[in-house]
Amino acid sequence: MSTEVHNNGALEKDVGTVPAGTAATDHHQGAPIHPQMSAEEHEVARAAARFGYGPLAHVNAEDARLRPFGGEFQPGLYKPVENRKFANPAPLGLCAFALTTFVLSAINMYTRGLGKPNIVVSLAFGYGGLVQLLAGMWEMAVGNTFGATALSSYGGFWLAFAIVLTPGGFDIVNSLVVKDAAGNVDESAFFDSMGLFLMGWFIFTTILLICTLRSTVAFFLLFFFLDMTFLLLGISYLVRPGGQQYVAVQKAGGFFGFLAAFAAWYNALAGLADNSNSFFIVPVAHFPWSPTGRSRRSKTQRELA
Repeated sequence: MSTEVHNNGALEKDVGTVPAGTAATDHHQGAPIHPQMSAEEHEVARAAARFGYGPLAHVNAEDARLRPFGGEFQPGLYKPVENRKFANPAPLGLCAFALTTFVLSAINMYTRGLGKPNIVVSLAFGYGGLVQLLAGMWEMAVGNTFGATALSSYGGFWLAFAIVLTPGGFDIVNSLVVKDAAGNVDESAFFDSMGLFLMGWFIFTTILLICTLRSTVAFFLLFFFLDMTFLLLGISYLVRPGGQQYVAVQKAGGFFGFLAAFAAWYNALAGLADNSNSFFIVPVAHFPWSPTGRSRRSKTQRELA
């Protein structure tokens, strides 16, 4: 790497020939020198090291191996990064679940006179289904068995729910609705099928609920509200006064669905907010018998002793 003549003699010395793949150090100022850094970046690095401020004040030249938008980000210049740390995929999956549940619950409560869940089909396919399923797969990559099972399963639930409600498509609803010669419609087969479908998800959610008993109150409430949602909606299809869906129980299920949606958003915020983007940490209230709760209680007892 050839050098150029600069006004600052020390700079010319520091920007001299540097072996490829290594980083030199400005011995006069203690600033890291990297072969890919320009003269202006060297000056900023010296100032940052001297005064202890700026984004380059704590630069580790060994980690600055790739240019911005180069390396692994640009397909033609792929270079693997060692010691990769995965982001937390749980907030993404929780947000996908929350928004889709919120819209469906509003319809189940007949908000603004809405009673048909057709608008949920797009959300169930694109956000609650696909995005949540992908988040579940990333939970598998980071080694979280519970998160992978929960998010992937509920992603599958939304995809299955969207398939049932898709006009045309697999023609599931029309195949379960019977019309007699007089034009009377019998929807009992469809109602029973949906009731069993939701009851199966109620059982699955109960299993997950048991696994949250050692976590946090916020996380437990999310699955408790969701469990009640599936139970009540399943009952609204199976118990039919007058041959129609039990509207009062359906609205109750929608109410618990609202609670589940906001609990999911709350847990997502707790996973997103940290000291890099928030002025506060969201409290999640650990159970007293949880490992964190026991450690905090024992610490308090030691402080009081």
